[in-house]
Amino acid sequence: MNSRRRFLRKIGVGSLALGLAPNLSKGMSLEKVNKPVVLSTWDFGLKANVAAWEVLAAGGRALDAVEQGVRLTEADPTERSVGYGGRPDRDGKVTLDACIMDENAGIGSVAALEHIKHPISVARAVMEKTPHVMLVGDGALQFAKEQGFPEEDLLTAESEKEWREWLKTAKYEPVVNIENHDTIGMIALDSHGNLSGACTTSGMAFKMHGRVGDSPIIGAGLYVDNEIGAATATGHGEEVIRTVGSHLVVELMRQGYAPQKACEEAVKRIVKFTHNRKKTLDNIQVGFIALNKRGEYGAYCIHGGFNYAKYDAKGNELIVSNSYLKTNG
Repeated sequence: MNSRRRFLRKIGVGSLALGLAPNLSKGMSLEKVNKPVVLSTWDFGLKANVAAWEVLAAGGRALDAVEQGVRLTEADPTERSVGYGGRPDRDGKVTLDACIMDENAGIGSVAALEHIKHPISVARAVMEKTPHVMLVGDGALQFAKEQGFPEEDLLTAESEKEWREWLKTAKYEPVVNIENHDTIGMIALDSHGNLSGACTTSGMAFKMHGRVGDSPIIGAGLYVDNEIGAATATGHGEEVIRTVGSHLVVELMRQGYAPQKACEEAVKRIVKFTHNRKKTLDNIQVGFIALNKRGEYGAYCIHGGFNYAKYDAKGNELIVSNSYLKTNG
């Protein structure tokens, strides 16, 4: 019996030496985890990261960090594709979409929401205070007011001027990386090793009234799996929805892909579907960012020009994403 016990102990030690511990069987390693860390899309992510980092550096939850981070962008009237100051739809109405997801697969979302400056916080309230996961339009507005969110006029003079100029021709010709960097997506890993994400937008400029893109759709614009990683998207929402893009990125990481390679594969899937439909990539831009449980991250896009912000112990920096096409056009 004693010899059998010694034999089993040797097997256990040997298994650890060979890297067969439970965590390692899922592709994890014994390397030090890079945490906390926060990623966000586009150059406005630098400021948003600062707000998120204040939460993370104090040992706070990733969920609180991503909410506070994107709220900064939502409230900035100079950012023309998110929240207050966002470009309106074809009818001159500013409609906002947002979703949030925590480490426990808690989810909340709002779409086509008017008159509320912080849709991300309304989305969190949907997650925490209702039995539902998504509220839209007038129902979302009614709920927001019941929760104490004030109604505001979100159409700034600058956005109204652009809209009235657009009305002269009323042509809808999206411009890669200008009209379409329409989202701030933020994903974070906190010091406790938990992941969360947030995504918020005013959508494509001069869209049809009622149009909803990928940003408020869990699995498309954002997805978090606390065992594996998180991903978020920006760009043409219709194309991200078509591939359930952020969920695809996370599932690729589950299969062993590094965040960078997972983003690349998801973009290639969109390119393939576009070609299958005999469409061109001329004015289709999509970018993904991804973060895994080790704090490793990556990004990829169709056209050059997409960037993202990363904040970890090494500091806050803007990183230019690699792209499928090296130049715009």
